[in-house]
Amino acid sequence: MEFTAEMIAGLLGGSVVGDKSAAVHTVSSIEGGKKGSLTYLTNPKYEQYIYTTEASIVLVANSFEPTAPIAATLIKVEDVGVAVLKLLEMYNAMKPQKKGISKMCSISEKATVAEDCYIGDFAVIEAGASVGKGCKIYPQVYIGDGVKIGQGTTLYPGVKVYEGCRIGSNCILHAGVVIGADGFGFLPKPDGTFDKIPQLGNVIIEDNVEIGANTCIDRAKTDSTIIRKGVKLDNLIQVGHNVEIGENTVSSAQMGIAGTSKVGHNCFLAGQVGIADHVTIGNYAKIGSKSGIDKDVPDGEIRFGSPALPGIQYHRSFAVFKDLPNISRRLSAVEKALKEKE
Repeated sequence: MEFTAEMIAGLLGGSVVGDKSAAVHTVSSIEGGKKGSLTYLTNPKYEQYIYTTEASIVLVANSFEPTAPIAATLIKVEDVGVAVLKLLEMYNAMKPQKKGISKMCSISEKATVAEDCYIGDFAVIEAGASVGKGCKIYPQVYIGDGVKIGQGTTLYPGVKVYEGCRIGSNCILHAGVVIGADGFGFLPKPDGTFDKIPQLGNVIIEDNVEIGANTCIDRAKTDSTIIRKGVKLDNLIQVGHNVEIGENTVSSAQMGIAGTSKVGHNCFLAGQVGIADHVTIGNYAKIGSKSGIDKDVPDGEIRFGSPALPGIQYHRSFAVFKDLPNISRRLSAVEKALKEKE
């Protein structure tokens, strides 16, 4: 479908500068814009591209004033970020939606699948499982015995949900996610071998959670591993047994949390953060990339480094660390001068 600048401005409550009949059918980055695409300027450092982009329409802030001629039609809005989000949501909603239950899936007679669900080829739903209204279960998804899935949840291809786990409503699990595999529990024996410790709990994922591709969340040894509502986890994340992640916490890729640790609500964990076992991270904490957390972090604190230090202490320490070669040379010169005096 095509949309004119006038139509888009009407949807966003914006104003058109240029050709109101300019039409677009797709979106693009501002530097890669082509004719027929809509793009946007949210970061001033990309302003140079607005004068050369081939995009037909550009969203800009009301305060934007060009310093050179612009070929594209502009739509001025109060908040470009909010406007872009609204348009992307509308564009996504207009994409064709998967429907129907494949004849090549396997649904146990003892499972319950609500109306309006999509079940793809070779998906397996075991006995006692229930899938809520409007869910999308893509090909090769496995839903184990007694699993409960709320309304409007999407499981992309290859997701595996082990027995007894719970997934809330309006969740998104991307390809390759594994929910409920055994926690990593082994008891060392005198002869150097290990006895496996049975993992008898489950995983509970509350509403409005999104989990990135190939992320693994282990079942608890007892009780539950819990991902609270609104949590957003990136790709390639490992969550150990009996971990609890609080509401609206966000984590970038390759983060790992060892067993029985607790993360508060509204935290931000950057990429490749490692959290040791039995650690508690307070609410609103922020952990920088590649940080190693082996001690509790109070509410609202910032941590960097491995082992992690409070933000200001880390930056002061790093300033010294960066200058170590010069410090070493100066120290050698002082030692040499002292020896010469002697």
